[in-house]
Amino acid sequence: MSIPSRAELLQWAHNYVELWNAGDKQAWIDNWRKVGPGEFRMLDPVGTPEKVGFDHCVGDSWELFQERVRFKHHNDIVLVNGNEVAWVLENHITTDGKTNMAISIETFRFEEDGSVVIRTWYKVPHRDDSELGEMFQTYLPK
Repeated sequence: MSIPSRAELLQWAHNYVELWNAGDKQAWIDNWRKVGPGEFRMLDPVGTPEKVGFDHCVGDSWELFQERVRFKHHNDIVLVNGNEVAWVLENHITTDGKTNMAISIETFRFEEDGSVVIRTWYKVPHRDDSELGEMFQTYLPK
């Protein structure tokens, strides 16, 4: 396996948002596997326990967040340097009948063996009884 090309990573980044927002789970997973057929590790967000495995890093996020979250990133700030991608992502989150926007900074490192390391930074919502708080109690158990 070789490191994905710049063009492949830019296409993956574009598809990441488009397929998520379209609700096409299988195409979103296939998009990931084109550039990352190996093992996955994720710090989401940095400072929390590492998640390991494709299903835990990718599938669990889809199952918990896809219905309530839409993404937007700006093509001019999708940065590809060698085998790494970084972006600022707008997360439009609908909970309790209201949509709010939260920013995340996300980096992805694609290795020659097909593995991927994901690191994200964002303000973690309060772990309370609100719909969003309950989602994060599930996503980031103590």
